[in-house]
Amino acid sequence: MYRNNWSRQELILALYWYCTKIPFTKIKYTKPEVIELAELVGRTPSAAAFKLVNFARLDPALQQRGVKGMSKGSKAEKPVWNEFYDNWNELAYTAENIIAEKKGLSIEQVSEIETADLPKAGIERQALVKIRINQNFFRKAVLLSYQNKCCITGITIPQLLVASHIKPWSKDLNQAANPENGLCLNALHDKAFDKGLLTISEDFRVVLSETILKAKKEDFLHKYFFPYQEKEIIKPVRFMPHQEFLEYHRNFIFLQ
Repeated sequence: MYRNNWSRQELILALYWYCTKIPFTKIKYTKPEVIELAELVGRTPSAAAFKLVNFARLDPALQQRGVKGMSKGSKAEKPVWNEFYDNWNELAYTAENIIAEKKGLSIEQVSEIETADLPKAGIERQALVKIRINQNFFRKAVLLSYQNKCCITGITIPQLLVASHIKPWSKDLNQAANPENGLCLNALHDKAFDKGLLTISEDFRVVLSETILKAKKEDFLHKYFFPYQEKEIIKPVRFMPHQEFLEYHRNFIFLQ
């Protein structure tokens, strides 16, 4: 029943799992997320875990930390990684379509997308579905990268966490699902970041705007903003914020 060679579709699912389902340090054959992937591709949990670990050798963020994964991985993994690493918009949609086909469900059901406000059929519906799938992928990948922790305050309450775009997706739709265009923030600091009241420096430190710094009489700001001025953010375990997006935020959104 179990085959040695992974198909392209199976490798796409493994990459999708690697990015959104389970952190590298917790990849074990006993984990429910690994078992779920194994059942989906018709392989043993051990084989699924091995494949997930193997992607680490291609991950630049993990390579910088000295994590090499399995040094002798399959040659088939690299083309799939190269195809989707800078093409995140397609990874999520492609993977969800594969899951839907394997489960015999619609992509809306698999992705748990609310369909009441969608057009009945056609190109417009497909485009909206793809956008929502990419939004879900972005949130999952960013929160997983930051280990479900606000990178400024360290808050870990899921209901308060936001996957915040550094460069707004409305300004560059091609980067809407790119996890390197994301920060995990709590709702308050996400709003402040979105409105340009704070930004992140080139060396990953919090920079408050003059609007906040001049409001010295505001007790609220003294408690929730001033302590973080020039404090280094908690860095993600993968998908480090790209300097290009941080520079865009500083130049075009931050209220200098």
